[in-house]
Amino acid sequence: MFKPCAIPKKPWIVSKDTRLRWDVSGLSIKTKLKLNKIQATVMSKHAGIARFTYNWGLATWSNLYKDGLKPNKYLLKKFFNNHVKPEFTWIKEAGICQKITQYAFDNLGDAFTRFFSKKGEYPKFKKKGHHDSFTIDAGGKPIPVDGTSINLPTIGWVKTQVGLPHTTCKSITISRTADSWFIAFAYEQEHEPTVKQHDAVGVDLGVKELATLSTGVVFPNPKHYKTHLNKLRRLSKELSRKTKGSSNRFKAKQKLAKHHAKIANLRKNTLHQITTYLGKNHATIVVEDLNVSGMLANHKLAQVIADCGFYEFKRQLEYKAKKFGCEIIIADRWFPSSKTCSNCGHIQDMPRAERTYNCGSCGHSMDRDLNAAINLSRLAKT
Repeated sequence: MFKPCAIPKKPWIVSKDTRLRWDVSGLSIKTKLKLNKIQATVMSKHAGIARFTYNWGLATWSNLYKDGLKPNKYLLKKFFNNHVKPEFTWIKEAGICQKITQYAFDNLGDAFTRFFSKKGEYPKFKKKGHHDSFTIDAGGKPIPVDGTSINLPTIGWVKTQVGLPHTTCKSITISRTADSWFIAFAYEQEHEPTVKQHDAVGVDLGVKELATLSTGVVFPNPKHYKTHLNKLRRLSKELSRKTKGSSNRFKAKQKLAKHHAKIANLRKNTLHQITTYLGKNHATIVVEDLNVSGMLANHKLAQVIADCGFYEFKRQLEYKAKKFGCEIIIADRWFPSSKTCSNCGHIQDMPRAERTYNCGSCGHSMDRDLNAAINLSRLAKT
């Protein structure tokens, strides 16, 4: 089991009047569904209709743009509802929520918005079995959520793997990973931040040690992908040997997808443990603005860097900062945290292979990751 190293025995407590405050913000929940075969088939039909609508909209958008027109999601949605949907009776089949086509066009519009703002690539056609998902709502009415069952609009009652909080939501997104279905929704909740043990902490992210804190706590890198790489290779080889279109190939594909999902879940669980510990026990958290895309360009380190999940770490830390009532400071990408002596401030070159910082000015010697974390923590006081 993944465990951090020992925490200092006598942490000092920040006064409640300066660090505790109430925060009302949106949270999101994603949990697994417990479906029977009939319910799983219904989910697959909804995902298929959402995929068909998205692909039709993307193809129509591209054709209209080539003809010199300027399409938008509202124009496509209106034409689809009036002329296309009546031709395909299977879209209006009993038990199918008709809101999924509306959200499919909304997703397409968001994809083009990201593309035109240069935040993403040109939208691609969706493929069956790859990121299957759809969104439903109750026609503007709030959807009640509570316990281990939820009444989905049109679909009906389904069971969840874990109990849900007593709340309401406006819409629900249902997605498939491997052979499992999940629901996700956002809701409003009032938070009471925890009492902090430390005023500020610097976090140095790395490959050998996933996170080194300025307080001396070190989180090792489990390297989940490398640990399960042999089994991934074996399952991939088994899949490649199956006849295309056969049921055995489908089973092999499901096995490979389930193992990829297992690795992703293990990685997220590790990051959740670290970010939760940081949010609960530290009032101010200073992290580096890492150039992850540039780091991935190094083919010798790309695999292990991708396995660290630096982007997911930052994403989790941002929303948990709101949840636990702490502040996040992003250090400048060019801040020389690893090159600066935490004792005297002297700056010197630090080759990647050197794991100990030996200051050429004052002679101070310290682990390079801990030295960088201490330098980052001091940015909270400037």
